[in-house]
Amino acid sequence: MIEEEKMTMENAILLMKHIGYLKTLKNVRSNGFYNSELKRRFERMIFEEEKKKEEKNEKLFVDLCECYIFLSCSFTPELLSICVPCLLKAALHKEENEEVQTEVEMALLTLSEMGYGEMKQELYLKEITEIIKHQQKHRNLTKLAYQFAWSFLNYRLFVDNSLEDTIVNELHFGREAARELEELTRNVNWKKKKEEMSKEERKEELSLMRWLQTSNVYFSGCQLQNEEFAEILSSISYVFRASNDNHREIDLWCTYPLINAVENRVVKVYDLMKGGAVKAVLERIQRQTLNEGMANECLQFFKNVSNRLEEEEKDEKEEEERKATKMETFKKLEEEGYEDTIISFHETLKILNRRYYLGLSLKISDYFVNI
Repeated sequence: MIEEEKMTMENAILLMKHIGYLKTLKNVRSNGFYNSELKRRFERMIFEEEKKKEEKNEKLFVDLCECYIFLSCSFTPELLSICVPCLLKAALHKEENEEVQTEVEMALLTLSEMGYGEMKQELYLKEITEIIKHQQKHRNLTKLAYQFAWSFLNYRLFVDNSLEDTIVNELHFGREAARELEELTRNVNWKKKKEEMSKEERKEELSLMRWLQTSNVYFSGCQLQNEEFAEILSSISYVFRASNDNHREIDLWCTYPLINAVENRVVKVYDLMKGGAVKAVLERIQRQTLNEGMANECLQFFKNVSNRLEEEEKDEKEEEERKATKMETFKKLEEEGYEDTIISFHETLKILNRRYYLGLSLKISDYFVNI
């Protein structure tokens, strides 16, 4: 269509950015662009624009990088070395007018789409740290834009664990994520179904869900012990208790970071108790409206808690803390009638195992904490 002059390049780029934006927010994946002539044309245009000096069209350059990353599923080191600095430069604009903030949000969203792509720290660390610190001081970014910045940085953990100190001790992801989740929880109307929400309400819900996704990445990749674990677990547990049958997607996204926190060997069971995670999952598993998918996640959580307590038992240095934690956990399980809940699931375990491959034992003692 471009070649036949049925559509201008400017309009084509605008359309592709819009498609990429919606595709990303709705977590849709497509490989159709990967081997297309359009991809090769974009690559040529990016390389050509990057070589220009005085005549470089900065806006076109940013647009080309955004379209390319939005629609691609893999990136060469050469393309990353060009696109990442370009997008970070666009994201560093600090003007607070709506047009600039929209472009900043778009640039950060594009960066967050790079996923686990490996890249050298000198390409991004100074700039993304500046963006996050400026937001912490001035709060000038949209909630989505701030989440996109963290998403981009947290994904780097999987290929570069030297970032842990920056993420945990310098930028304090746990504290920031907890604050954002608590604020968004207050803003979401939990009584409304998605189709009943206004555009702004849906945006708040989307932002909350993406913070849960970023927290899941954090617990999956961060192996540095820190005091903010309990803080962020408390906020996720608060969201989990606040959500209901109208927000099942949020429900599931709450369970993922909780399960990964249990599996993360540096998160203590004490942190889970202190953060209210055990109580929140107990409350959910006893709901009459509990579906099979959620039952699977809740049971998996408690199975992992049991496994972690067995591991902590082997560490003699933490013997007293372990005993106190086990007693507190057992007391809570007993108070909430968890034993009756587990027994009630025995009749459906075969179905759950067939559908979710739980491999759960029918022995109650496997899920209880006995001194």
